[in-house]
Amino acid sequence: MTTGVLVMAYGTPAGSDEIEAYYTHIRRGRPPTPEQLADLTRRYDALGGTSPMAARTRTQVAAIDAALQASGDGFVTALGQKHAAPFVEDGVAQLVEAGAEQIIGVVLAPHFSAGSIGQYHERAASAADDHGVDFVGIDCWHLLDDLIRFQASAVRSALADLPERTKVVFTAHSLPERLLVDDPYADQLRQSAEATAEAAGLAPWAGWGLGWQSAGRTPEPWRGPDVLTVISDLAETGRADGILVVAQGFTSDHLEVLYDLDVEAAAVAADVGLAFARTPVVNDDPAVMGALAKLVARTAARTASAPTDRADR
Repeated sequence: MTTGVLVMAYGTPAGSDEIEAYYTHIRRGRPPTPEQLADLTRRYDALGGTSPMAARTRTQVAAIDAALQASGDGFVTALGQKHAAPFVEDGVAQLVEAGAEQIIGVVLAPHFSAGSIGQYHERAASAADDHGVDFVGIDCWHLLDDLIRFQASAVRSALADLPERTKVVFTAHSLPERLLVDDPYADQLRQSAEATAEAAGLAPWAGWGLGWQSAGRTPEPWRGPDVLTVISDLAETGRADGILVVAQGFTSDHLEVLYDLDVEAAAVAADVGLAFARTPVVNDDPAVMGALAKLVARTAARTASAPTDRADR
């Protein structure tokens, strides 16, 4: 059996001339106001005009594919993105054209939320169904051993160059509160932070905490506290001389990491007199990408051993 592997990611504009179309797609077809567009363009300009996310995503897909090919025959891999070409539906079509008889989907984000990962899977499943192919989505991989080891090692390495009284703050993308009702996202973030903190030898709560970042610019309430508020509050307590941010909700270098943390959060920390550092994100780390490939292969084997009757679905 040929198994298609759909690696899914958020997507990013390929150049400055695509920012407006990208922003419009995120806003479900509603063009941004001139002020909103100018603000987003300004942030991309601070990174040189574009985000490296597109290139990073391609290397992640290539690393997963290489690990799958090394594990044996029968896998074909494609990229499908939420807000930029190739879209999720394009990736499904590519896999079907390559002969995929079933499709396993994995999103390059470790934690599940119905409002994020769930939407990727819904789109992929619908597209696969249109082609008469079964789709199985991997909901989460936030406790993957190699991911925890990567983050814990990064924490220990970064702390060696920071003041002794440094607080570690694990962050992830905020979501609107309405999307987090009966949703596992916040619990999974706490679980992975706890696992990483324990592996890194951090003192329970005294040495680390949770924060949120990159909330949308909408009037509805988003989950907090925002990492910028965490930094300011930490300085006011006088209990720390530094802060180390672990962007555990992200897996590649992109706008929310390189600007929201490395520029904005670093500036706030400097203003309040705290040393600041951020651990590296996974990108195409061979161990983590290899572990993801193994998870995909196990899912594919389990799915193949329990075929579904499409006529009964």
